Amino acid sequence: SFMEQIDVMKRLIAKHPDIFQMATTANEVRQAFASKHIASLFGMEGGQAIESSFSILRLFYEMGVRYMTLTHNCNTPWADQNKVDRNDSVLIKNNGLTEFGKRVIAEMNRLGMLVDLSHVARKTMLDVFNITRSPVIFSHSSAYTVCNHTRNVQDDILELVKINQGIVMVTFVPGFIVCSDTNRGTIDDVAAPI
Repeated sequence: SFMEQIDVMKRLIAKHPDIFQMATTANEVRQAFASKHIASLFGMEGGQAIESSFSILRLFYEMGVRYMTLTHNCNTPWADQNKVDRNDSVLIKNNGLTEFGKRVIAEMNRLGMLVDLSHVARKTMLDVFNITRSPVIFSHSSAYTVCNHTRNVQDDILELVKINQGIVMVTFVPGFIVCSDTNRGTIDDVAAPI
């Protein structure tokens, strides 16, 4: 569970304070870097972890979680993931974010928790950009023009990321950088979207 993972990470950081430093703010990341520590940021991959509860979302924030990927490999009751964008998809669709999903984004903005758009459907991305007051991240995606996979970010969305002052962190998954599950790719392939 996410709670167990947070517990493991906190114990690992406590056991190795010479290597790791927990970071919940940009300033703490800078401090960790300046002191030659690895900044440890907590995130959740999959909004299902909050069980459609603002209380649980706030508790995760209190435990140090500073970003949440809205979906993972399945839809949440309030947001669609990227597989709904595939031509052969039979997934039931929310048509992006539901009204509850929009309230999740507003609460994440209020808390200071980053919205991670990796894994989400295109309509979900557009809905987030229409309502967020904070920069977004794609914690592990690539450029759609390099590899046309629904997990990747299309050019018009990249423009919205730029306007939003968000970031896209490039993934190392071969299927998203060289469009192949058998070709592992090279460092040049990873750098191509940059």
